[in-house]
Amino acid sequence: MKKILFLSALLALASCKKEATENPVPTSTEAYSEGESAKAATPEALGKEIFEGRGNCMSCHQVDQKVIGPSIQEIAKIYKDKKGDIVTFLKGNADPIVDPDQFSVMKTNFPVTQAMSDEELKAIETYIYSNLK
Repeated sequence: MKKILFLSALLALASCKKEATENPVPTSTEAYSEGESAKAATPEALGKEIFEGRGNCMSCHQVDQKVIGPSIQEIAKIYKDKKGDIVTFLKGNADPIVDPDQFSVMKTNFPVTQAMSDEELKAIETYIYSNLK
């Protein structure tokens, strides 16, 4: 009798394990893999979200006035006029062209921007250019 119960339990356990592998529960990792981009509808909105949020850019850059760093409008104008590449700068692979005297302050933020995806950096660039007057 004990052998029959043991075999029944073993079969039940084996059949459960087989079902689990045949019909895996779909997992949704979209929200995790896309990060902030899952929330924002446009590159400009994503850029603004990052700029004002985890990028912590607003602590030094305001839209229309210099605080610690140059204003967003000034950055956009100079990068446009000089045909600079904001994404390359944020990756730490280009010299500063807006306010070289403040480069040592900005340089401390490169670990944050270097950890961002190209999509996120491009979104920040799009947001900055959206503030051109």
